[in-house]
Amino acid sequence: MRIDNMLALVKDNARDVPGVYRMTSVDGEVIYVGKSKALRTRLLSYFRAQFPRDKGARILREAAALEWEPLPNEFSALLRELRLIKQLRPRYNVAMKRDARHHAFVRVSRGPAPRFHVVRSAGTDETGTYYGPFRGAIQLEEALRELNDVLGLRDCRLDQPIFFADQPDLLPLPSRTPGCIRHEIGKCLGPCVAAVREDEYLERFRAAREFLEGHHDAPLAILRGQMEASSDALDFERAAVMRDKLKRLESLREQFLRIRFALESLSFVYTVPGATPETSLSYVVRRGRVRHEGPAPRTAAEKRALAARVSEILGPAERAPAAVPGHEVDEVLLLASWFSRNPKELKRTVPIGADDSALTA
Repeated sequence: MRIDNMLALVKDNARDVPGVYRMTSVDGEVIYVGKSKALRTRLLSYFRAQFPRDKGARILREAAALEWEPLPNEFSALLRELRLIKQLRPRYNVAMKRDARHHAFVRVSRGPAPRFHVVRSAGTDETGTYYGPFRGAIQLEEALRELNDVLGLRDCRLDQPIFFADQPDLLPLPSRTPGCIRHEIGKCLGPCVAAVREDEYLERFRAAREFLEGHHDAPLAILRGQMEASSDALDFERAAVMRDKLKRLESLREQFLRIRFALESLSFVYTVPGATPETSLSYVVRRGRVRHEGPAPRTAAEKRALAARVSEILGPAERAPAAVPGHEVDEVLLLASWFSRNPKELKRTVPIGADDSALTA
């Protein structure tokens, strides 16, 4: 009876327009959020599920209520779905966005001895700093390993206890034998075995971030020096190893520079037409995240107001161009994926920068 009532509601009221929908359980928990560019067709498909184990059938069995929200366009529906999932975290929504599994990020860990590690998305941690998105998690991990080895950064587990050399002796220091294997072979400064001062470690970590952000080439210079020294000593096998390490690090730096450019290029005003001029929307996007959305301006006064809003958004200085705050990761992925799948939509965009006179034209 409950399912029949929901079906009747869809047949009587839903239209084939873009929008989002929610399934709610008996106790009021939102168990699933979805989107579609044709709501009626998508919702009716749940009632035609042929097998009890189908995902749609399972969700429908638990749902006590179904509601939907028509939106002016598919992009608006995608954005609304993402934000609802982040806000409500329904248990039937497997990941924040399906596209996340194709990308990887370099996350900067917190704590006394920060490290880099590769993740697929921000997950539930929205306070960290991320670099990316990259394609190819394995190649990314290999390149980061080279960077860690060159600068002596740790790559051990995140909860590894840290004991700096200048740390007060409040706790007994760990044994230096066997200690950290990477430290023993000269590839880690050893912050877990009190082999380095805190300021020394943080200086190396800062050098790694500056390298990734394109500010200096210290790790490349170190490897290049080792390669040349091996070649001069006629140790050509070791020179070849150093050459391969150098190539991986150069490739990593090139990827960071490309991402930095790509993030900056995702800064524009994107106007999407609705079914009528009144329902057309304009989105102000800065570095891959929507910072403002509202009715598309139609008069000169409305265009001036939008230009003023853009200036407001561009005003505050933001973090390093290659870095993405955790709470923005999923939206950056959504924007990048949307324009990758729909390149013609870029023709609707107006780049924003120091001169925004095009917005008032």
